[in-house]
Amino acid sequence: MPAPPSAARVVIENCAVATVDAHDTEYERGHIVVSGATIESVGPGPAPAGLTDVVRRVDGTGHLATPGLVNTHHHFYQWLTRGLAQDANLFDWLVALYPVWARIDEPMVYAAARGSLAMMVRGGVTTAMDHHYVFPRGAGDLLGAEIRAAREMGVRFSPTRGSMDRGQSAGGLPPDFAVESTEAALRATEEAVDTYHDPSFGSMLRVGVAPCSPFSVSTELLRESAALARRKGVRLHTHGSETVEEERFCKELFGMGPTDYFASTGWLGEDVWMAHCVHMNDTDVETFARTGTGVAHCPSSNARLGAGTARVPAMLRAGVPVGLGVDGTASNESGELHTELRNALLVHRLAGGEKALNVRQALRLGTHGGARVLGRADEIGSLEAGKLADLVLWKLDGLGHSTIADPVAALVLGAPAPVTLSLVGGAPVVEDGRLVTADEDTIAREARAEARRLARIAADAG
Repeated sequence: MPAPPSAARVVIENCAVATVDAHDTEYERGHIVVSGATIESVGPGPAPAGLTDVVRRVDGTGHLATPGLVNTHHHFYQWLTRGLAQDANLFDWLVALYPVWARIDEPMVYAAARGSLAMMVRGGVTTAMDHHYVFPRGAGDLLGAEIRAAREMGVRFSPTRGSMDRGQSAGGLPPDFAVESTEAALRATEEAVDTYHDPSFGSMLRVGVAPCSPFSVSTELLRESAALARRKGVRLHTHGSETVEEERFCKELFGMGPTDYFASTGWLGEDVWMAHCVHMNDTDVETFARTGTGVAHCPSSNARLGAGTARVPAMLRAGVPVGLGVDGTASNESGELHTELRNALLVHRLAGGEKALNVRQALRLGTHGGARVLGRADEIGSLEAGKLADLVLWKLDGLGHSTIADPVAALVLGAPAPVTLSLVGGAPVVEDGRLVTADEDTIAREARAEARRLARIAADAG
């Protein structure tokens, strides 16, 4: 895609480059030319001579350039409840925290979104996703608060409007006061799509439809949400096959396992991705591959809750689209996606041996895999001419990586690498390890205050 003559160019040279394209092309010493919001060229050696309108040149010596990381599953609001229910499985953890989460309001969600986004962006995330499904009555515009935070941060954002309509009185896990009616949830979801969704190339905001989980959502809400999403042309997201308790719940309530239940409600297809997918048999994996249903793999959260190890190597062999997810920071307190590259590799080698996953597969999960899961692989997830200039320059010449010759191995296996530069659509969001668009100290202070306010409100409510 040739650059318009007037497009300002940024030139990055002298760095190692991992393009994560279809051939895993890499350059030991290469260049990237950014023109406006897109990548003009990527290749070995220095940038082409005679480039005009160059507004910035970056010497990438000692660095690795990769596509920006793509997060495929998160719950921003949980930034305010980190470190609680430390030794609980998923169901016990949810029962302990739902009464607290049901007290959130708009200022809390805004502060939590800023904290969650800041942690990810400063660690190389250029496309963030969130699954927000708790909407207490009178709490304000919670989805709007997240969108405002992402817009201010300058990150590409894929929020999903979640929902719950199965409270404890109907056999679900959340307390009744924490759920919506089916009709209200569908109405609010459609309104969110109509208000915010931008399907254009290079969009900074794509909205999805996301009922929470089989154990917090009625069959009617699942079916009607799928129909709504397809009528609007947006993607669908939910939790699936996360724990053995969920599988038992589905069999007891619906007479079938989670995958069959999702199939019966219209929740399989290339426009669907599910979080976790830990407990899947061969037939489940084959079904996801055949239908193109994607998976958001969250290794740290799965480990934190003792949920088990997802069969990601088998999914990849079968052709299932798989990306990485931070998950909510109440079950992955670090809130970082770049550490998931390493954790994914280690978890799967523990489960399947030393060849279960390699460093380049791990990097692909966090970049191109995530872009595919979000339906944006034609725009982001690899460094190729014509794609959006979402990229990260990782510093690998310091102490933590000084003796690892392979830069991809240094990034995945080594200590968390500092981010020298991160671009979203050609615009810097991180410079020299610090956020460009927000003050980290202010974000931390405001989030801490909102976390304390939430704790007081929850305690007063009993």
